[in-house]
Amino acid sequence: MNKDLPEIIKSYEDYLNIIQEKASSTVYCYIVDIMLLINYLKTKDKYQNLEIDKSFIELIDLQDLYGFLSYVKNERNNSSFARARKIASIKSFFKYCETKLKIINNNPCRELEVPKKPNKQINYLNLDESKKLLKDIVGRNKKRDLAILTLFLNCGLRLSELCNIRFKDIKDDTLVVRGKGNKDRTIYLNEMCLRAIKDYMEERKHIKHSYLFVSERKNQLCKRQVQYIVQKNISSTGLDVSKYTTHKLRHTAATLLYKHSNVDIRTIQTILGHKNISTTTIYTHVDNEQVRSAIRSNPLNEI
Repeated sequence: MNKDLPEIIKSYEDYLNIIQEKASSTVYCYIVDIMLLINYLKTKDKYQNLEIDKSFIELIDLQDLYGFLSYVKNERNNSSFARARKIASIKSFFKYCETKLKIINNNPCRELEVPKKPNKQINYLNLDESKKLLKDIVGRNKKRDLAILTLFLNCGLRLSELCNIRFKDIKDDTLVVRGKGNKDRTIYLNEMCLRAIKDYMEERKHIKHSYLFVSERKNQLCKRQVQYIVQKNISSTGLDVSKYTTHKLRHTAATLLYKHSNVDIRTIQTILGHKNISTTTIYTHVDNEQVRSAIRSNPLNEI
């Protein structure tokens, strides 16, 4: 993407990559959001004949930003979550222009508010569904796929973290994964994980590859292949594949730890690699059975 960008956006992309060490997917989304803003502004008389440089950025005011947010909501049907991400991208870019490049004195984002986001229902597998998923693996590569699903459900890995596991990352009962922002964290493997990995490694001992999970063609498994493996096995249990993705398995791991193992929220934060505890607290939700049980326990129910 870099070669087709205006110089000022290229420098911002380099800053995200090199200085902040953001994940490539995050950088891509930020740049797409900024270019969408710029392309929107270029449709306005005020900006049409201007190069995208210091003078262009200096002209942007709060009213322009609200106009852009109205555009993505009404013309592009962006949800409050999508608009919130765009605001995060815009704020980051203008902070860079103000504090790093020092090309603007008045940052229009100071008064830019984030839209209120509705409470989002967290989908996760319950304990019985999780056991069934692990028990009824389908396909030719059962040992590999069992190891994949076992790590997702026991360790709460992100998709990218699982795909990038190398042999050198596993030592005894520890696994080092590289999470968001290229930050390493250590995960301790339980007996089920160790057994599943050992069984799989016996099966692939003649394949020389630095990555743990490989395809039948002996290549590193890509994200899409892992997503397919998860969807195939979720479908075989009769569950809705549109509701349960690889990321929902991460939700499941956190929820099962919180509900059934009495693990405190700070420990779950460490396991998942969350920077802020507020991100982890979404797993302290109560499910329908807990609500039903609470209503039944009302003393007036005995009358």
